[in-house]
Amino acid sequence: MSQYKIEAGTGQHIGDRQEQQDRVGLFAAPNAPGYMMAVVADGMGGKSGGALAAEQVVRTAKQLFDDFYPGNDVRHLLESILQEAHTVIKLTAVSAEKEPHSTLVAMVITPQQQAIWAHAGDSRLYRFSGPNFAERTRDHSYVEKLVDEGKIQSEEAKTHKLANILVNVLGSTTSPPYIEFGQRDNLQVNDCFLLCSDGLWHYFDDAELSAAVAANSPRQASELLIRKARDRGAPRGDNCTFAIVKLVEPPKEIKNYTVQKMRRAV
Repeated sequence: MSQYKIEAGTGQHIGDRQEQQDRVGLFAAPNAPGYMMAVVADGMGGKSGGALAAEQVVRTAKQLFDDFYPGNDVRHLLESILQEAHTVIKLTAVSAEKEPHSTLVAMVITPQQQAIWAHAGDSRLYRFSGPNFAERTRDHSYVEKLVDEGKIQSEEAKTHKLANILVNVLGSTTSPPYIEFGQRDNLQVNDCFLLCSDGLWHYFDDAELSAAVAANSPRQASELLIRKARDRGAPRGDNCTFAIVKLVEPPKEIKNYTVQKMRRAV
């Protein structure tokens, strides 16, 4: 059985915006030892409205994860986070006379060496195997739909004039959000995950992200990625928010004791 230690960290920068509307969280489950969650939410919807929506996503994730127990279904947990946060965001919109929306990407790592994730919108999860890109989530956006239909190339999507149009968000009053799941079993040392808002992934290709995460600790990678995102995005850089989760070799046990001859009992 593969043994690993989890190293995790978060990074965030306001970019060139007036307000930070993204939120991020890393949580342990108090009633389920060995389970951990990472979640990123990208809020949208006018001054403070988007921040309220993203805050609600992360708050709901923590509340439901606090009530999670071993044996509970992780996919049901993630689905419940989406549905409950969506409902509260819609109620907030009515009371505050705003139109807040939010994306969601969340992942749970289990003691059974599984990573289970879900997303709605264009906040992404990347999975890397060491320095190699393995997979990422597919954006729920209009331009991703055009790519899937072969109408534009993936390289064109980032600069397309409709690149910021999403077809699936929490808080929508016209269509309920849907959730898309992913899973990785038999996790191994050197498996890495990056959950991020579009304010990060917009400025990097897959190989750059995998190299940055693999070669550095989560803190070092966060500093590097934020610095590069600012260099490439200024003076119109978006909010930049992400969580990094790495599975690394556990420290080797150091024997700091000596064996001595036992004295005879009297």
